[in-house]
Amino acid sequence: MTPEEVGVDLEVRDGVAHLALARPSSANAFDLPTARALRSAVCRIADNDRVGSVLVSGAGARFCAGGDVAAMVGAEDRGAYVRELALVVDEALLALGDLRRPVVAAVQGAVAGAGLALMLSCDVVVAEAGTRFASAYAGVGLTPDCGLSWSLPRAVGQQRALELLLTRRVLDADEARDWGLVTQVAEQGEALGRAHQMALELASGPTYALAQARALVRASWTTTREAAGRAEADVIGAAVQLPAATSRLARFAAR
Repeated sequence: MTPEEVGVDLEVRDGVAHLALARPSSANAFDLPTARALRSAVCRIADNDRVGSVLVSGAGARFCAGGDVAAMVGAEDRGAYVRELALVVDEALLALGDLRRPVVAAVQGAVAGAGLALMLSCDVVVAEAGTRFASAYAGVGLTPDCGLSWSLPRAVGQQRALELLLTRRVLDADEARDWGLVTQVAEQGEALGRAHQMALELASGPTYALAQARALVRASWTTTREAAGRAEADVIGAAVQLPAATSRLARFAAR
């Protein structure tokens, strides 16, 4: 791992790019070097044709505590530092959301602040039982960043998003699933294994179809119904001509 990549590990194996936050002693919180490393890692995934899916995880007991408060407090120009940190993490999350591969996350322990934004940039989220979810901004007198004021209400609705952002409400894993923040809840110690198996299955699936389905859904928030229908028609017209669809359709028709 190069100095630039301290705080983030990236390994590609069996078509899965495993992107892991690697600052367990700091609850995988984002300081500026880690934010830059995350942005760099996502860009390298985008350029790697061997990647069929992405797995996002956090090392240690907690997935991600958000921004590194100690780094913020210690910055010479606190305002400039926090602004740059928010922008760099946001650039990484926008790139993650734009990937043409499905993204699976495994979360455990605690997910807060920018950690929520990172989680919501993924498509399928497996949470370990016992995980706690909170925005945490109000507790330290800060406001949402990294696109969370955009992604959170789209995941849980405006009123629930405001409750999380304005109060000190903490959700457990079952509540997070019921609210729509996570997809599945796994037993203690099983979230990463289950998420990795899902990533393997997605990596071996019809790459173009999965990638385009992800892109269509994520683009739907900023397009019209008419434009969405046209985009779907264009994509399915292209997909049906590809080998992945040709072979699957032939097997289906032969039943």
